[in-house]
Amino acid sequence: MLSWKHEKDTTRTAYYFSSALTYLLGMVTSNMALQWVNYPTQVVGKAAKPIPVMILGVLIGRKVYPLKKYFFVFLIVSGVVLFMFKDQAKNATDYQQFGIGEILILLSLTMDGLTGAVQERIKSESSPTAYAMMLNTNWWSTIIVSLGVVLSGEIFKFISFVTIHPEIIIYLTGFAFTGALGQLFIFYMVSEFGPLPCSVVTTTRKFFTVLASVIIFGNVLYPRQWFGAILVFSEIYIEFILGISTS
Repeated sequence: MLSWKHEKDTTRTAYYFSSALTYLLGMVTSNMALQWVNYPTQVVGKAAKPIPVMILGVLIGRKVYPLKKYFFVFLIVSGVVLFMFKDQAKNATDYQQFGIGEILILLSLTMDGLTGAVQERIKSESSPTAYAMMLNTNWWSTIIVSLGVVLSGEIFKFISFVTIHPEIIIYLTGFAFTGALGQLFIFYMVSEFGPLPCSVVTTTRKFFTVLASVIIFGNVLYPRQWFGAILVFSEIYIEFILGISTS
């Protein structure tokens, strides 16, 4: 992973542009959904990300998965949703606004699926290195975001906010640095294994983060959460055993 391969990237520009655009739209719609739904609802909704990635990967990315893979993805998504779901009473305002946030989450999942489909096309047609994919995707993302913040006027609000709170530059720098480190591993997984395994890993990571916090802080798990945890660990164990038997 740490070795640099100096190979010519033959990936079409349209693919990188499409990947960057759908990635950004997925992130924007996901964050916009928080205006109408609470954070746990958004997290649970986004836990279903591997499903659209798999479906659109087949329809658009021309990827073929064995039947057992569909079962494993359904199993792990169900386990994560059961584990992370929180019962919360809804007030009248929640019912009045019901629908908009959920639609935005569905749009975000659709964009995630399209991103995965485009990345599958990139992987199958040109197989660029993780670094080339990361560089070109972020290059187009920077252009799109720059145009967006200038045309929408958000750039001026940002400058005004930073002027009042200059200490935020330190946090933004740290956020950008750690985000870039994380992307190294994400794009490596996409380029070597494909977008579906990457989406499954990132989804499972949320589960283990919450599980670790439960263990560390001694929080009590509901029976539903224990069942969800069993589903996740069962999927990982079964796939591991099958991987050993077929290798």
